[in-house]
Order: sequence, then structure tokens, then C-alpha cells
Amino acid sequence: MSSRTYDEEMTYLKKIGHNTWKIEKGFVPNMRVEGRFYVNDKLESLMFDELRHSDVKGGGFLPAVKQIANVACLPGIVGYSIGLPDVHSGYGFAIGNIAAMDMSDPEAVVSPGGVGFDINCGVRLIRTNLLEKDVAPHKEQICQCLFDHIPVGVGSKGIIPMNARDLDEAIEMGIDWSLREGYAWAEDKEHCEEYGRMLHADPTKVSLKAKKRGLPQLGTLGSGNHYAEIQVVDEIFDEKKAAKMGIENIGQVCIMIHSGSRGFGHQVATDALLEMERAMKRDNIIVNDRQLACARISSKEGQDYLKAMACASNFAWVNRSSMTFLTRQAFAKIFNASPDDLDMQVIYDVSHNIAKIEQHLVDGQTKKLLVHRKGATRAFPPDHPSIPVDYQLTGQPILIGGTMGTHSYVLTGTSTGMQQTFGTTCHGSGRAISRAKARRVLNYQDVLEEMSKRGISVRVASPKLIMEEAPESYKNVTDVVNTCHEVGISAKCVKLRPIGVIKG
Repeated sequence: MSSRTYDEEMTYLKKIGHNTWKIEKGFVPNMRVEGRFYVNDKLESLMFDELRHSDVKGGGFLPAVKQIANVACLPGIVGYSIGLPDVHSGYGFAIGNIAAMDMSDPEAVVSPGGVGFDINCGVRLIRTNLLEKDVAPHKEQICQCLFDHIPVGVGSKGIIPMNARDLDEAIEMGIDWSLREGYAWAEDKEHCEEYGRMLHADPTKVSLKAKKRGLPQLGTLGSGNHYAEIQVVDEIFDEKKAAKMGIENIGQVCIMIHSGSRGFGHQVATDALLEMERAMKRDNIIVNDRQLACARISSKEGQDYLKAMACASNFAWVNRSSMTFLTRQAFAKIFNASPDDLDMQVIYDVSHNIAKIEQHLVDGQTKKLLVHRKGATRAFPPDHPSIPVDYQLTGQPILIGGTMGTHSYVLTGTSTGMQQTFGTTCHGSGRAISRAKARRVLNYQDVLEEMSKRGISVRVASPKLIMEEAPESYKNVTDVVNTCHEVGISAKCVKLRPIGVIKG
């Protein structure tokens, strides 16, 4: 990286519209396209503060602005390298970074860093016909019951019976496996992105090590920022769209599940990065940051990764389906009613760590693109053929999880998002300080007391996680959502307030 001063670097960054900035070519060497990022005034100061205090000589993570620019150098990229308002430093790609690669370009690449280690980490929202007043007397019981039903934490093991053959079938079939085995409802599939299954999954492309890591973990929440939350509808911004999702009342109770492919996906990514480093030497692919290891999409390594990534994506859908089954059981037990009687339907299930082949308009031409979304959520508009019939008039529901104790949101997709961000919007709050710093500056007892004051019951397996996931560790999710809404890449629909949090 260059030794330019902060002021010199800022000359390459230009505000080009409300909440919209561009990164001009030359900010880093070899940029093929410009960068774009979306931040409001509050988030802008965080972004530039990170850049001001960056020290890249010691290695490690680059500031998000530089990572967005480095992604703009990858072969085959079209449009812009895009950063969303929750963007922050990640492995290779920033978290909250989008890159679309032209499948017709023989040099176009796929990069595991553009998907992340937790492949198909995503969010699922389940509605109920209960109101807050129905749940309030049983809140502690239902939180404890959920905590008892759903295995949580780093080493947690699932309770779904599973052998090696079952795992191969699950990672090939996705939610169709859950349906066959009785862990999902038919309506669940209709309300999943990709209908809960990536069809090009090939279990033979997944290492034995990845399968061994994944075998005991189906139906487990994991740790970090993963959670199951009991939430209540706090505000409805668009009543017609909310009604299409079955959300009609302030105080209506929903459950949000945020998890991914656990150790299985992590190993798939790790295996691919090693293969791609060799492929880069063979094909003479040069990148600005070695964490951007990649391979030609058309190469054996590129195709093998896409097939293994599809398996990890299917694992994640089976994982969230299994936890939905356990959640329905827990609520049925506490309220002495069937999940069907409680109307425990999946509103939608979205991915925010994935790469998918999609059709998009680029310079007036329809092109087949491989869209990398890392810490970014698909946000397709009304009438798009890839979204369920239920949501053809509203646009795709988009689930934006807050951090522990803060609001979450349901948004909907827009045509502006299709034009500007390849049908993509934010995914959550985005970290403001590192996990290590959070543990240094926060006290877990103070955080728990603050949760209690807000009327939020917490069940957590590890005290250190309380500090790492405290609201102070993250950007303000309302700033993130409002930025996207004001730019027009997604539209606010519903705001949800947590009353119970289950974490690893």
C-alpha cells in the first residue's frame, strides 16, 4: 500500500449525492472500476475515522474503504465495488461489500473472501398470532425453554439424528431434506431465498474434514453474533406490505433466528482458499491483498468452490429449518397449543454471506453475473421472478438483525436497488469496535443490567460474549437502515423490538 497521507487519500473520495460516496480509480493501484459506498453523516465519521487511524504496515485487516477499493481490482468485476452502510473490515472483502463478476469474461474470478467463512449466514423471521401481553407472563419460561431446546455455543452439538449418509443428502437437498424428514413445513420452502436449496450442490466437492466438523452441528445456533430472539412489532411503516407478511398488529410476537453453516462452512472456505492460492500462481492472477485469493470462475478450482459453497448454503438452510422446528416445539410446550394454532409461519429466510449467479442490467445490457454478497442481503423488487408469489406486489422481504438489545427491521426490495446495488442492501448493524476492545472497555454485568432495564430477558452461554455483542460494540442499526431507505435501495416496512435474547 502507498505511504500517502490521510489528506492525500481523501482527494480520491468524492461525495456524489445524498449519503453516497465514490472512490475514484487510483485510490489503490490497478482499480478496474470505481468504488461506491453509502453512509449518512454519523456513519461517515466512523468510516473516515477508521481510515485516518489505519496502519497497514503491520498487516492484518485493512480499513473498509481500502478493502472496497482492492475488490475493485478483481478480474471480471463490473459496475462498482459497493460498500453498504454497515460496512466494516473483514477477511479480504469488507463485511458489507458487494462485487458482481461478468460470467462471460473468461478472466472473471470467484473469491471465497467475497462470501465469508460462515457461508449462508442468514436470518429467518417467524411470526405468531400471540401479542406481547400474551407472552409477558411467560417470558422467562419461554426464554429458558428456547435456551434448553436450541443447542448454543462454540462446541454445541445438534439433537437432529444424523449420520454421514444423512449429511450428504442434507447438503445436496437443503430444505427438501428437512421437508422429507418432517422438520419443516411446505410453506417454509416457499418463503426461503432460493427456495432453500442451491441446485448445483455437489457433496463430492466437500472435504471429509468439513463433513466431520458439520456432522454434529446441524440444528445448533453457534456463538458470536448468532442469536434467537423473541421480538415484538414496535412500528409498522407500510401497513399493506406488512399485512402481506402476516404482520398486522403493534405488539405482535415474532421470532428471529440468525445463524449459518457453522464449522462446515468455515472449513469449506478454508479448503478453497488453499486451492485458490495455487490456482493464482498457475494462472498469474495478481491481487492487492493476499486475503483476496480467488480463481477463474471457469477453472476447476472456481467450479469446485461454487459447488462446495452451495453445499454449505444448503447446510445453513437445514440448520435454520431445524432450529425453527425446535422453536415451534418450545412455543407449543409453553402455550399448550400446536405451532399451527399459533400461526408460526416463516415470513422469510434471507442469506447475507453468499455468491449467486443472477441476471442484471449492466450498461443497458442483460448480463449473467456472479454476485458476491458478504454481509449484504439480496433485495429484489416487486415483480421479480425469483421472489415468492406472496411478495410479487410488495418486493422481497429483507431481514435486518440488530445487535443484542437493539431493534431489528423488515425492509422490502426496490427497483432503485436493482439499478444501483445489484438488488442488494445492508444486513445488520456492522461492528463499530473490535471484539477484543469490547471485552476491554465493557463490563458484562453492566450490559446485563441495561438489558434488564429495557425489559429484555437474556440467556447466554458465555459472559465474554455479552461484552462482544453489546449495543456499544456496533453501529446504530437505525442509522444503517435509514441510510438505505433514504438512498432508495430498500424501503422500511416494520420495526421489531427484542424482549428475549438467546445467545451462545
